[in-house]
Amino acid sequence: MTMHKAGLGRYFEDFAVGDVYQHPLGRTINEADCTWFTLLTCNLNQNHFNADYASRNPVSQGKILVNSGLTIALVLGLSVLDMSQNAVANLGLTDLALTRPVYVGDTIYAESVCTGSRPSASRPGYGIVEMRTRGLNQGGETVMSWQRSALIPGRESGIGQDYFPAAKDGPLA
Repeated sequence: MTMHKAGLGRYFEDFAVGDVYQHPLGRTINEADCTWFTLLTCNLNQNHFNADYASRNPVSQGKILVNSGLTIALVLGLSVLDMSQNAVANLGLTDLALTRPVYVGDTIYAESVCTGSRPSASRPGYGIVEMRTRGLNQGGETVMSWQRSALIPGRESGIGQDYFPAAKDGPLA
């Protein structure tokens, strides 16, 4: 029997400049997602929760517009598994561009390219990974993009490893 230990994500030494990651999950945004996020963040622009109001917006095409904060959070979240699952800190997010509206019912995907990788000068055993990420809708149209950097531990740090608890009643059989 082989034990496959719990673990996700990449470590600093796993990144190579130019590598592209098509993140494995997509997520369809529904009206409840949009309404809850809008209420949670106190963004009361009616284009995000009032279909009648949104129908009068020339950008909405008669549909409810998704709060851009939700789309940003979703694209970032979709990228975590590949790019920053083991990160100890986000260091920056720049050059954010919202290039196409997102509507309730759209499915969002994300992909990233590693644009830089260097050892941290102040934290031995860690590195700074830079990445360009973009969100795509179901039609393959880019809806947003940005540049991000994160502090990623090396594998020898032990971060993200051996966190699964040992069963007190012995191994599973």
